[in-house]
Amino acid sequence: MACSLIILLAFFASMATQGESRAFFVFGDSLVDNGNNNYLITTARADSLPYGIDYPTHRPTGRFSNGLNIPDLISEHLGMEPTEPYLSPLLRGKKLLVGANFASAGVGILNDTGIQFLNIIRIGQQLDYFKEYQTLVAGLIGSEQTQALVYKALVLITLGGNDFVNNYYLVPFSARSTQFSLPDYVTYLISEYRKVLRKLYDLGARRVLVTGTGPMGCVPAELAQRSRAGECAVELMRANELYNPQLTQMLRGLNTELGANVFVAANTYSMHMDFITNPQAYGFVTSKTACCGQGPYNGIGLCTPLSNLCPNRDLYAFWDPFHPSEKANRIVVQQILTGDNKYMNPMNLTTILAMDSRT
Repeated sequence: MACSLIILLAFFASMATQGESRAFFVFGDSLVDNGNNNYLITTARADSLPYGIDYPTHRPTGRFSNGLNIPDLISEHLGMEPTEPYLSPLLRGKKLLVGANFASAGVGILNDTGIQFLNIIRIGQQLDYFKEYQTLVAGLIGSEQTQALVYKALVLITLGGNDFVNNYYLVPFSARSTQFSLPDYVTYLISEYRKVLRKLYDLGARRVLVTGTGPMGCVPAELAQRSRAGECAVELMRANELYNPQLTQMLRGLNTELGANVFVAANTYSMHMDFITNPQAYGFVTSKTACCGQGPYNGIGLCTPLSNLCPNRDLYAFWDPFHPSEKANRIVVQQILTGDNKYMNPMNLTTILAMDSRT
């Protein structure tokens, strides 16, 4: 038994030091949640069909997608299995060394974002879980190896959209819209996000992809509620225009302060607008109507077994009222990998991986 334990620990240690076993950590909301909310009492769930209809198992996994989401596709490029949700009982032993997904549908930068979803993992708790994760791994491979694993890891964080859609603009005269004008709210969000990212750095993150907000006013849910003729909702697009440049500026300032390009801005707004404004160029028949839903643009309510469902998900830019299809996610990830400075600042993921392979 003792001999088996020694062999197992040696295996863990070797995995932690191999270049190809770079860990991947994910934080954020439903765009990147791999199923943590399945283990919570919450209304923000994607654990029933037709979610997962195009996933390899053709079963719902808790991903807000017909198939793979952005973290899955990044893992695919890295030659790794998708990271397990942190709350999954499957995340044990050597699987911990691959990384973990801490994201939870419904969360935002602010603690009061998503309160209507009840029990979700707010970003502060996600960071606490990251600290807990490191303690678990240290028990397997030791503190020094754990620190090295975290330092060398790739990190993805996606926040911000819910702070607008499910907070500021959730209802007319919301508490936050009464408290702040939109420009002041954006300034407040950026200052709070900076604290989150600084804490992530303090916990050991050294390569962090930070996505901006996508074109919130163009998603089918907002078209159904706010659009008269299919045009993107003006106020939400104004929020994008204010928030995303300030986010990039804040990341640049953080990098200057830290003396390294720790944080990389992914301009997911531009990535999405490419196929929203010209869907046919990317093989979509529409970027307005969701594949799964009901009402105008299939944008009302949730995607359920009773919803309208398109037969070919690859023809739709949006899977449900809020979330891109797997095909759209693939377009976004390709830009994360190879996009120029319009999309990735100061560098794309391929450049990051090439640089890090030399160190």
